[in-house]
Amino acid sequence: MRKWTGIAAGLVLATCAGQAMAAPPSEAQVRQLMDAVGMGRMLSQMNSQMAGVMASALPCVQASYWQGFVDANATNQLIGRMVPVYQKHFTAEDIDGLLKFYKSPLGQKVITQMPATMAEGMQVGKQWGQERGQQMIGQLQSQGTLNAQGQCPATAAKPAAPAPAPAKKK
Repeated sequence: MRKWTGIAAGLVLATCAGQAMAAPPSEAQVRQLMDAVGMGRMLSQMNSQMAGVMASALPCVQASYWQGFVDANATNQLIGRMVPVYQKHFTAEDIDGLLKFYKSPLGQKVITQMPATMAEGMQVGKQWGQERGQQMIGQLQSQGTLNAQGQCPATAAKPAAPAPAPAKKK
């Protein structure tokens, strides 16, 4: 038994030591990955969409303000803030592997096809959620938990619980 405990402890220590010794990626590696996946382009599009929403919500703000709001500097600032997050969660070896993948033909296909795949997947999920919601409401209506409008039926006013008796003084 001691032998197995010693072996297990050795494996745990070796694993922990291996992880502790794994080098974090450099800022340049992370930025190279972000460039490979088109992170700057995606963030610029998000920034433009956000400005469009804000422009609609704030019609008193001149259009020139929103054009100035959407700039490459803001995107670079955000990428700079994201670098430490990647450095925290990935090793240099991980980033190298991701770079190899995203620079491969399959990786490039993932980059180009993922927006459409995610959009279609969200529509499928939305439809599934609506169907599940209708199924749930139907079951709860048939059990009498919900009324025909899908709401909790009105309940008679419940009598108030009696107030607790005041504590006696000693």
